[in-house]
Amino acid sequence: MESLDAVPDEVTAVAHRVVHGGRRFRDPVLIDDEVVRQLEAAVELAPLHNAPALAAIEKARAALPDLPHVAVFDSAFHGTIPPEAATYALPAGAREEWGIHRYGFHGLSVQWASEQVRAPRLVVCHLGGGCSVTAVRDGRSVDTTMGFTPLEGVPMATRAGSVDPGALLYMLEHHLSREGLDRMLEYQSGLLGLSGISGDVRELEASEAEGARLALAVFTYRVALAVGAMATALRGLDALVFTAGVGEHSVVVRSAVCERLGHLGVELDLDANEVAKEAVGSGATISALASRVRVVVVEAREDVVAARATRELLEENS
Repeated sequence: MESLDAVPDEVTAVAHRVVHGGRRFRDPVLIDDEVVRQLEAAVELAPLHNAPALAAIEKARAALPDLPHVAVFDSAFHGTIPPEAATYALPAGAREEWGIHRYGFHGLSVQWASEQVRAPRLVVCHLGGGCSVTAVRDGRSVDTTMGFTPLEGVPMATRAGSVDPGALLYMLEHHLSREGLDRMLEYQSGLLGLSGISGDVRELEASEAEGARLALAVFTYRVALAVGAMATALRGLDALVFTAGVGEHSVVVRSAVCERLGHLGVELDLDANEVAKEAVGSGATISALASRVRVVVVEAREDVVAARATRELLEENS
């Protein structure tokens, strides 16, 4: 926020990445007081993201009151997911009245990756502090691992990912308050909970502790399973993308995930994987020449997608 003091005069708008728009928002929207109030109602659906996003919106609007501010939503790209993938097996009241369905997240990142790696059947592994795996067919999302909230799916830095709902009910009944369970699932689980050391993959890779090895093994196994599931949604696999902090920088994670995907035609070039520690431009191909599936490391650029969406919205409203 301190950098707002140095905003150049030629800046014409501010784009805000908002993870969860709740039932109300998917498409980009001009932010006013009413939009802020409605976004506040969705904070509980993504507390790690929406609360700081709203704080940033408040400060940015105060610092730059004469500029239009636009909220761009991570769930928007997943609006094309078909009903069989988006629908939970719950009663109609929960689905229709309460809006319980798969929203999907990391959409800005997945959209960027799908634009950089054009393939009919693409799986994008967004692996960072939050992690998701998405199936993209001809540039459109058809399934993803995150669901009603960003808690579902593969394990993450401090989030648990998918857990048997029965286990959650058991813990609520016998061991934890609602607040305690929320804190455990959001802040104390994932790689941190598995390792007992850290949620940072770099620290785990540098550690010889058994917990660190377990955390990385569980993480890469679950990501590989998710890639297989997304390949099923696509009925095949032409390309696989690794993006975001862990996906871009961890040679170990990429290698461990791809090692489990040989049956899908994934074969890494180990030297290329080692060199691609820093993704640049539109991506670095790390698959072997003989691989049936192209594997690419892509630098995440949600900022570009958000800026583009903001410009388009303002042009439509001008």
